[in-house]
Amino acid sequence: MTGKVTDMSLRFDLYYTMRSPYCYLATPFLAELVRDYQVDCDLRPVYPLAVSDPSFFTKVNPLFVSYLAMDTARVAERHGIPYRWPQPDPVVQDLETRKIAEEQPYIQRLTRLAVAAQERGRGLPFVVEVSGMIFGGVDDWHLGDHLAGAVARAGLDLGELDAAIAADPDGYQGVAAENRQSQLAAGHWGAPLMVFEGEPFFGQDRLDLFKWRLEQRGLQPRTG
Repeated sequence: MTGKVTDMSLRFDLYYTMRSPYCYLATPFLAELVRDYQVDCDLRPVYPLAVSDPSFFTKVNPLFVSYLAMDTARVAERHGIPYRWPQPDPVVQDLETRKIAEEQPYIQRLTRLAVAAQERGRGLPFVVEVSGMIFGGVDDWHLGDHLAGAVARAGLDLGELDAAIAADPDGYQGVAAENRQSQLAAGHWGAPLMVFEGEPFFGQDRLDLFKWRLEQRGLQPRTG
């Protein structure tokens, strides 16, 4: 017999990278889960393996990239999620050599913005809107007002976030680094990673299992 909590709402950590297509594909499910059930999400932005381990793509099997492209496309098709590889890629990488550039302006900015959004209690809405814009087919998402519009739809102001980050860049970078360490301590290195009561659930293909565990702990629909 499983014990049920008496608190109104459960809570989980979500380790998330702004380059992972699987993170993006998991986002609608997680947003609906938080919207419809008494469970809250603490976003823990981390850098993708391509940045935290620049040698990753030189060591991985060459079939990794082609399989990922095929698999993510069919997952998106199955669930009716708009999807295309971002233009530009959030990680600056030579596609032929797979070498990762030393300077990473896009993923650095996106990760720090995600940290800032979570600080303001809008982490999940931020990734819903920003990842949706990046992976949903917007060309040159980094130009014009694309990013500002997505951030505004998440209930935030891009200028205010940028100013806060500019005033303390090391602090925001440090939060991402701390998230990485707590991610590893939770028992996995990949994203999306949902951690509930110390138990890790890795990947968008573990979402049903994750919800099943929440239900064991008394997950209830939201009311009103």
